[in-house]
Amino acid sequence: NFLVTGPKASLSYTKSVHAGAQGGIKECKYQFAWDRWNCPETMLWASTQKKPQTATREMSFVHAISTAGVMYTLTRNCSLGDLDNCSCDYSKNGKSGGRGWLWGGCSDNVEFGERISKMYVDALETGQDSRAAVNLHNNEFAELIKYCFFFFFFLGKLCRCHGMSDSCTIRTCWLQLSSFRDIGNYLKVKHDQARKLEMDKRRIRTGNSAVSRGTIANTFKDIAQTELIYLEDSPDYCVKNSTLGLQGTEGRECLQGGKNLSQWERRSCRRLCHECGLKVEERRTEAVNTCNCKFYWCCTVQCDRCTEVLVKHVCARREAAYEHHPRRRMRGIPVI
Repeated sequence: NFLVTGPKASLSYTKSVHAGAQGGIKECKYQFAWDRWNCPETMLWASTQKKPQTATREMSFVHAISTAGVMYTLTRNCSLGDLDNCSCDYSKNGKSGGRGWLWGGCSDNVEFGERISKMYVDALETGQDSRAAVNLHNNEFAELIKYCFFFFFFLGKLCRCHGMSDSCTIRTCWLQLSSFRDIGNYLKVKHDQARKLEMDKRRIRTGNSAVSRGTIANTFKDIAQTELIYLEDSPDYCVKNSTLGLQGTEGRECLQGGKNLSQWERRSCRRLCHECGLKVEERRTEAVNTCNCKFYWCCTVQCDRCTEVLVKHVCARREAAYEHHPRRRMRGIPVI
């Protein structure tokens, strides 16, 4: 609605903004696939609404990854020519970049992506309370990726040689965004290192009082822009909570005995099941597929029907006599 009715009525950007937010949540689901909180589908709705949300460590990640997703998609679509009034960044073209090469080609227009994404995400935060301040800080943190990290890590330099017989007498180079997975990996580390914001709740009032705004400003002045922050401790993600939209870990799949698994994945059954008072249950299903296909001249293909047994492990409730909740590590940097 903001893009349609806002000051520039940027209707042509709405698809990119929506696709970017979806891309951010998709990356969120990948990063938390084997965590107790696994970035449920409701996070896409939560990240694009003005209604108050919990200010937990996980929601801080959602705000940051959604902002980064919108900025990334707008930048790429701009460079691909999919958006009106936007094109590649040609500002450096023709200038010397170093010995033997010049700026040229189509560099990704990160400035455009940052500017439009900021208009969008900041418009969702109209309040002046501590929760809105936290969300705006985390939005700005994601935007800071452009300034501090895109040019040094997330933007790669691509070059093309020019000269007789590909002698590469001179090269033209341009900047292009790397995979969004790199950004997701970086933000996941920042999530694990997120800082809880301790505020004097007695001085904070609901509404927009000068006392409340002053308290918030004083709290934020010592926080680096490169930190993710949160206000509230996370709830117990082991158990189902319909009020908060949490499904719990019962019924969740975990990995056991697979190949090429990371240490975090190998310990998923312990984290999702055992530490949540559940047991690991093996479930087997049969799938019938075509196999051993052969081509016969001319012109038929004949296949056999093969049965494959699929094994997966899920968290299941223990018998009543054995129900218990062992020590859980719910917050802070996960122990590996």
